Amino acid sequence: MADGLIGLVGIGELVTNNPELGDGSDLGIIANASILLQQTSAGPVIRYLGGDALQVNQHCEPIDLDGRAVVPGFVDSHTHLVFDGDRAEEFVARMGGRPYDGGGIATTVAATRAASDDQLRMLLRHRLTEMHRQGTTTVEIKSGYGLTVADEARSLALAREFTEETTFLGAHVVPAEYEHDRDGYVALVAVEMLQACAPYAKWVDVFCEPGSPHAFDRDEARMILRSGMSAGLRPRLHAGQLGPGPGVQLAVELDAASVDHCTYLSDDDIEALAASDTVATLLPGVEFSTRSPYSDAARLLARGITVALATDCNPGTCYSSSVGFCLALAVRELGMTPAQALWAATAGAARSLRRTDIGRLTVGGPADLTLIDGPSYLHLAYRPGVPIARAFGPP
Repeated sequence: MADGLIGLVGIGELVTNNPELGDGSDLGIIANASILLQQTSAGPVIRYLGGDALQVNQHCEPIDLDGRAVVPGFVDSHTHLVFDGDRAEEFVARMGGRPYDGGGIATTVAATRAASDDQLRMLLRHRLTEMHRQGTTTVEIKSGYGLTVADEARSLALAREFTEETTFLGAHVVPAEYEHDRDGYVALVAVEMLQACAPYAKWVDVFCEPGSPHAFDRDEARMILRSGMSAGLRPRLHAGQLGPGPGVQLAVELDAASVDHCTYLSDDDIEALAASDTVATLLPGVEFSTRSPYSDAARLLARGITVALATDCNPGTCYSSSVGFCLALAVRELGMTPAQALWAATAGAARSLRRTDIGRLTVGGPADLTLIDGPSYLHLAYRPGVPIARAFGPP
């Protein structure tokens, strides 16, 4: 490795997500490609990408990928990774027909409150390593399993040790101790809890599901999101998971970066999203794990709405850390093409975080690469459940 240079040659198919490159598609595919990387204090940076292997060979002894594909690193823009405890029995009950209503979150809250900082940190590191080994290079992490001022703040402080994309979700559900004082809990979240958590968070989120006794209605969600915005946090929103509701309209009203789940959407929701910059983040692993209807991605894409894909990795409704699995589900069940699904899991998810430095590959940008053990990105959907993707470099 000369002057911190690393070369990759023999790339059978390079997806850049830059339509000005390669085949001119949205994926910007370059066949028989090479990449030259340079190590910097901020991490490896792309110095060359294209079809001329000589541009790499003259600088270093390259690594030959022997026809494997390379894509931008997966961006998992919706996860709940700070937790302890197990809810496998709840999963079995759902497979037997019990509907999901959000109530099982209380089980995770109890286990997470009881866990030490070291235990939560160890679990968090393990889950992130597992994701990296499956091709994920950027992760958003929410709080929401503490639901006290101290436990929410420590959850976000731990998450911030691993990612800048941290989300305050004190409004996940109303905890048991506030069952008869919803107003008191909403006030706690919007003031004292928010003040304690804001130093560790970039985003504020609310589980807005008026049909669930555990979640929050439109007015409660609006107040909490506005409080977060006043504290300098940017809004996101859980909406449309359990049934129709006002969440999508509220997300658009507040210029939320993303509204997530979107299983149940009205025509008005679709039109509102089409006229906005809010990304619709779809989480097909949840629908798989809860026997719920799948989101209709084709309907969103037909209106020009930006779609993202993420795992929603959590202990209750989708204990999967595999973006590749969700991508395959999107192709099989959501009406997406393999190209649309890959774009949604990379560039689309980056857009849901309002980031332009990830989700695509460009000269001068970070070497945010995922290697595919196959000749084409098509194998991500073609070989569901097989761990053929891995992020380039150490976790």
